[in-house]
Amino acid sequence: MKKKVFCGDVQIGGGAPVSIQSMTNTATADVKSSLEQIAALRDAGCEIIRLAVPDMEAAAALKEIKRKAGIPVVADIHFDYRLALESMKSGVDKIRINPGNIGDRENIKKVVDMAKEREIPIRVGVNSGSLEKDILEYYGRVTAEGLAESALRNVRILEDFNYDNIVISLKSSNVPMNYQAYKIVNEACDYPLHIGVTEAGIPSRGRIKSAAGVGALLLEDIGDTMRISLTANPVEEIIMARELLAALGMRKEKAEIVSCPTCGRTEVNLEVIATEIDRRVTALYDRLGASARPVKIAVMGCVVNGPGESKGADIGVACGKGKGVIFEKGEIIKTVSEDEITDEILRLAEEYSTRC
Repeated sequence: MKKKVFCGDVQIGGGAPVSIQSMTNTATADVKSSLEQIAALRDAGCEIIRLAVPDMEAAAALKEIKRKAGIPVVADIHFDYRLALESMKSGVDKIRINPGNIGDRENIKKVVDMAKEREIPIRVGVNSGSLEKDILEYYGRVTAEGLAESALRNVRILEDFNYDNIVISLKSSNVPMNYQAYKIVNEACDYPLHIGVTEAGIPSRGRIKSAAGVGALLLEDIGDTMRISLTANPVEEIIMARELLAALGMRKEKAEIVSCPTCGRTEVNLEVIATEIDRRVTALYDRLGASARPVKIAVMGCVVNGPGESKGADIGVACGKGKGVIFEKGEIIKTVSEDEITDEILRLAEEYSTRC
């Protein structure tokens, strides 16, 4: 089991559930815009939020952001140790640095001393795009071994100052390399790991790379907190992270919707029906919040697997010949026309969500 670290009131490691993070893409100094985006992320299920700190104006802005964010705040620091000090004075819950690029050992010690005093954890963040020159020269290119060596080297810098309130990340956009690097570090130390595939790309590509890279690690019980990195509205990152954890059985989503891939036996427009049910039921449960009773809905296109899957769900429909047979808790309750299926499923879901 990994060491226990706290980012605000969110436990990372020590057997805690994998927490979900994202990063704002607003200018941190623009407090209003940053808080608006944090609110949207928090509502989507973000549990820890990170903000870039490129200058002192941004570091100072973190004070108000921290006060109003409603979730733990992480300051992302590069190159200037003074930004780390100012961010901690602003009250952040964690800082992300690469100790090797924020100054000499005397200045690193200043950061560590303040982090100790304020009990603020440090994430040692290593990326394939910014490896040390000597490591690149030794391995000849970016490798999993080089990423792991860089991460552990930077951890040792902090350990030399008797500091161990550490989280580690070592990310690559190359999925196999990313996977191997995390495996090496996971076996080498007991610090909790922040996992992800960096620069995964636009949603259509990034979702695939992240599902493969992050999912593979989680299935091996590697990872204590995670960020899905997409070139998109960061809310998309939270949605995917929730979906991935639910698919792996690591979180229970309030509304689970399964649907068949369709085949030549399908005699309704199942893609439209399933998409609309997913959209409307998800919106319903987002509106109802934590008090809603969890539901599993099966949307099936034919008589082969349809009845069995529908019986195994709380609410289900097995379609055929322009109609849908509606199930509730394994029992057939009615048959409706194709254009009535979505409304009927939504009506049953809303009833089910508040049933004791």
